Amino acid sequence: MKTFRYLEGVVTLALDPERCIGCGACGTVCPHGVLRLEGEPRRAHIADRDGCIECGACAVNCPTSAVSVTPGVGCAALILASWLGRRAKGCC
Repeated sequence: MKTFRYLEGVVTLALDPERCIGCGACGTVCPHGVLRLEGEPRRAHIADRDGCIECGACAVNCPTSAVSVTPGVGCAALILASWLGRRAKGCC
């Protein structure tokens, strides 16, 4: 989703490839396809860091805690509200 961005380069998303077991849960739950499996053996890869809205779904669903993110830091609520046609009451 390259058209949806708030601030470039501020996402708290982090991935520890050594802990990744290649289950694909992070990519399955990510609403923007930020994480995907690549390589051999298959491991998670951050494909679009600035596409992350820091919802935290990837981190919550990772069975090995290979993915971490601080939900809300990237103003996910503001981005989601704007997509839904609601006006934000304030800025982040």
